[in-house]
Amino acid sequence: MADRRYTAPVTAPSRGLADVVAASTAISDIDGAAGRLSYRGYDIHDLGGQVSFEETVHLLQRGTLPTQAELDGLVEQLASARALPPLAAKALPDIAAQAAPMEALRSLLSLVGHDDPDKDDNGAAANARKAVRLVGVMPTLVASYQAARTGGGVPDPDPSLGVAGNFLLQITGRTPEPEAVAAFDECLVLHADHTMNASTFAARVCAATLSDMHSAVVAAVATLKGPLHGGANEAVMRTLESIDGGVEAVPGAVSDILGSGAKIMGFGHRVYRTEDPRATHLRRLSESMGQLAGETKWYEMSIAMEQAVMAEKRLYPNVDFFAASVYRSLGIPTDLFTPVFAVSRMAGWTAHVMEQHADNRLIRPDSDYIGERDRRVVPLAQRG
Repeated sequence: MADRRYTAPVTAPSRGLADVVAASTAISDIDGAAGRLSYRGYDIHDLGGQVSFEETVHLLQRGTLPTQAELDGLVEQLASARALPPLAAKALPDIAAQAAPMEALRSLLSLVGHDDPDKDDNGAAANARKAVRLVGVMPTLVASYQAARTGGGVPDPDPSLGVAGNFLLQITGRTPEPEAVAAFDECLVLHADHTMNASTFAARVCAATLSDMHSAVVAAVATLKGPLHGGANEAVMRTLESIDGGVEAVPGAVSDILGSGAKIMGFGHRVYRTEDPRATHLRRLSESMGQLAGETKWYEMSIAMEQAVMAEKRLYPNVDFFAASVYRSLGIPTDLFTPVFAVSRMAGWTAHVMEQHADNRLIRPDSDYIGERDRRVVPLAQRG
């Protein structure tokens, strides 16, 4: 990664670093005006539904779509990384009894780092091994937390299933239908990376200090925990659930919510000026998964809400909006929607950490001081 250098001083600060180029990356790219997202040069519309999550992990972390032999090797490595390391396993019951999902994930992920044999090595080979192990263990962390807090057990993984299928198996306790596996796998691909979002930036800032990969992804999870970054998909589901009267009641509910000055989560985006390309796929998956589950009302209400928000605010749905109804139809508990996002995004976070470490420069932006100047200290006895 090569940072862009500027010779001219910045004369006006950008709130939230909007439009500020913080780094160069070869991992993903967005064209907000055209509504395009690509991973290493591949359009998300070409990847979604055609390339598995495991292939996407290889693409993001290693730079290429894998050959069959490379994919087989990666699948084996991911499978061997599923088991909870000792410290995380020991702490799980206490954490699950006291912590909300993202709090638990933050703590468990930190404990995972203590048992990693490469924890003190930021070299390329060690980082590559840690990156795969982190992607492999994330679904188990979420499923084990769910089992621990509900008093259930985690089914043994099925060697015939990949990341998506085994997560659904372990979170629901039943073997998922092939259509459900394919849909969830596509969701994981769609969420795997998204340029310099807040959690990815946090991971890169941490990595730029030459801290280790586990610390960097814990920083990312801690950032995703904030409601202005993560949690929108859960909020979408809560909003849909709060509307009595089904599809017919949606337009009135939207008017009431917007009229009160509140926002409806899942709409608009800091980058896209048209439809989020991921939402295009998720809208289709929302319909098909609703049909598979035998309950299409969440899809139908989502379509009604999309139309009502467009009519009143001219806002397009983002990735979180239709993801909510997809996850509900797949049997994923609502408060685990954001941890599921992290399961997928671990592929991108680890790729960015490796890129940062490979060509590092400490990330240290300037600030615009707006406080008082030239003040003088008055002795304590003379104050007041």
